[in-house]
Amino acid sequence: MDCFRALCCKGPPPPRPEYDVVCIGLTGAGKTSLLSRLCSEGSEGIVPTTGFSIKAVPFPNAILNVKELGGADNIKKYWSRYYQGSQGVVFVLDSASSDEDLEAARNELHSALQHPQLCTLPFLILANHQDKPAATTQLVKKYFELEPLARGKRWILEGSDVDNMETVKDTFGQFISLLEDKDTEPARI
Repeated sequence: MDCFRALCCKGPPPPRPEYDVVCIGLTGAGKTSLLSRLCSEGSEGIVPTTGFSIKAVPFPNAILNVKELGGADNIKKYWSRYYQGSQGVVFVLDSASSDEDLEAARNELHSALQHPQLCTLPFLILANHQDKPAATTQLVKKYFELEPLARGKRWILEGSDVDNMETVKDTFGQFISLLEDKDTEPARI
């Protein structure tokens, strides 16, 4: 009887907190593929995002409303118009790309880390395509000069690939913890 009461008489579960997150990175970094897999959508026919798309990504303890911004050169200049209201940033980079593309990604990440609307927010930096031989998170960490630039900020750098979604989900769980910590900070006036 106690089991029945526990199952039927408690009412609906409490609502999960929702966080508005912006997802940026260069074209081909894998933003759309990762988000589609996190939403349990098929990976067939995925094309680079032009403009932006919004996905509600469910996790056991929260829902992330992710605004994914396209990474093409003609779109990047408008990224800052979509930053307002964000509570966190997901930056996806192709960790196995050319030196030129890594340099471009590095510049974009540095701009985002220093942007007035983003500089106080938690960052999740996904070094994507870890399934490729040239990919390594330690080189990304050093090359992107994250330690000095992100000192005092709340950030996570993790490797990712669409074939290891359990690790990606765990990483997002850590990111959600950073977002939750923000809620407990005293309000600044």
